[in-house]
Amino acid sequence: MFGNTISMAEKALSYLYKKEEVLMNNMANVSTPGFKRTDVSFEEEFRSKLIEASGSKSSRAMPDAIAESNYTLYSRDDSARVDENNVNMDVEQTEFARSGLQYQYLMQSVNMDFKLLQTAIKGQ
Repeated sequence: MFGNTISMAEKALSYLYKKEEVLMNNMANVSTPGFKRTDVSFEEEFRSKLIEASGSKSSRAMPDAIAESNYTLYSRDDSARVDENNVNMDVEQTEFARSGLQYQYLMQSVNMDFKLLQTAIKGQ
């Protein structure tokens, strides 16, 4: 009934959880001299794998693309500060709020899918 919805939501929620973890670490180290912020990439890889799988005739292409998609942690060495720390608290807080909203949206979406399933089971 759900197709790939649940597995896609699981991957996205896992990514968002990791993103919030990384953002909290960045914010905790805003005053640490020499600290380099870490970021997480996922969306582009996930999108490209899903697009590639959608063109395939294999019934396993989409589930495999979802399963193979993972987030990547990376950091950059650029810094405009004297202490060589590159954390910008405004950016971190904005990204934290954004990922929190995305997390809430995904949870609401999954909950709605389960409510639809409950309704179908009850026959209403």
